[in-house]
Amino acid sequence: MKYLVMIQGTQADYEAMGGKPSAHSPAWSEQDLRAMFAFMGAVSNDLAESGELVDGQGLTEPARARAVSAGPDGRPVISDGPYAETKEVLAGYWVLDCESLERVTEIAARIASCPGPEGAAQYPVLIRPLQETGGGDA
Repeated sequence: MKYLVMIQGTQADYEAMGGKPSAHSPAWSEQDLRAMFAFMGAVSNDLAESGELVDGQGLTEPARARAVSAGPDGRPVISDGPYAETKEVLAGYWVLDCESLERVTEIAARIASCPGPEGAAQYPVLIRPLQETGGGDA
């Protein structure tokens, strides 16, 4: 079965990784960033080696995002991020092909132990099974 494994963050978290602390998140040092990237790289490498990795990416900060919706007249309404109404946003993901929910939960637990500076926000790692459709049915 395929699963989407998601990590979350906020605009303040991205800014803290760039060295700008806030009440929400302490500034990350160069060493903190190297440790986080090395950890995430090792997770992805291990998953590729085991054959469970389908895809995985980190995402840019919410300030570089855009939301598109239909306005009352049917024309697009475009909003640039970050979005005040949204607390956490998707910060990165993996699509994994695992033999069981237990296995993907084990992987998510490993991801949840990613290093960061003391006081940095901790978010749950979310797991969503991908709906498998047959024959193009939606």
